[in-house]
Amino acid sequence: MVVGMSQLHAFEFLTDPPPLQAAVVAVFGSDATLRSWVLQQVARDGDLLQVDGDATRWSDLKDELATASLFDFGESKRTIIVRAADSFLKDHRPEIEKYASNPGTTTRLALELESLASNTRLYKALQKDQLLISCHAAVDAKRGVTGAKRQGFLCGYVAARHQCHLTKGAAEALVELLGDEIGMLDTELAKLALYREPAGTVDESLVREVVTGWQGKTIWEINEAIAAGDASEALRQLDRLMSGGQPPVALLPQIAWSLRRLGTATAVIEHNERLGRKIRLEDALAAAGMRSGELQRGKAQLVGMGRERARCLLAWLLDADLRLKGTHSADGRDRFLLENLVVRLAKSP
Repeated sequence: MVVGMSQLHAFEFLTDPPPLQAAVVAVFGSDATLRSWVLQQVARDGDLLQVDGDATRWSDLKDELATASLFDFGESKRTIIVRAADSFLKDHRPEIEKYASNPGTTTRLALELESLASNTRLYKALQKDQLLISCHAAVDAKRGVTGAKRQGFLCGYVAARHQCHLTKGAAEALVELLGDEIGMLDTELAKLALYREPAGTVDESLVREVVTGWQGKTIWEINEAIAAGDASEALRQLDRLMSGGQPPVALLPQIAWSLRRLGTATAVIEHNERLGRKIRLEDALAAAGMRSGELQRGKAQLVGMGRERARCLLAWLLDADLRLKGTHSADGRDRFLLENLVVRLAKSP
């Protein structure tokens, strides 16, 4: 792989770090843990200076970029990382674009950004002659992130960090229960690895047993209250989880997992009805992914929820997921969205 004229995803870069020849690297994306890991790898072969993008001016940085380190030898190169560089880029875009087109050779410049639009001059210049590393963990075809690639990264790179083997089913269960934030998944896997001997296997059953615990019981109680139309109880249990430190972005996938199957079962029922066929609730729930031991509880929830609410589940959950990762991702707004979703789910539309 030729580096210096590339665009990579963090999953690729971390799993198989290439020789790093680029003089300017942009590390961008919404996953802070991926950005941090990538920057550690970028600076692996030389002296390091880190500066805060909010408190740095280009005039100061320009002098640093022209200064070689006395401690770099051979192929190693000094790296300057500008942390939280979004505002720095906004204030000094012309200077950075000019530097990126003809960078120095003694020091590498790494910019940590939450976002970098692909239609900007800087993006195009780095894509052509330097290096772009995308740090998004959510499945997104446009960004080249698939469920399979994320699963491979969890079973490979992340599991190796904790000296354990992670099965594919366990990786899927972790994302299902906790969401796609890599830092949270890494932290939970560190705990799970303690339940096994070094190089032991973390499987799906262990994930569901350990990760859910009291949280799983509370999630079950939330969904039971939603199905019964008891918004007050659902909000009480939701507050218990959030007061215990669980962020809304991690709670929504856990709540949605069971409810999504109810919504899918309703879609199966209505599809059969349009074809003039009847289907038992148990068969529809099984087609939606419920196991045999869950069918009676799922049937009771679906009956208690009613057709009108159940038919709206998939659309409501998708809308909440998109908003929670976009317009309502900030602290406060995320909780407001999740509480409103629970109330909406627990009442007739």
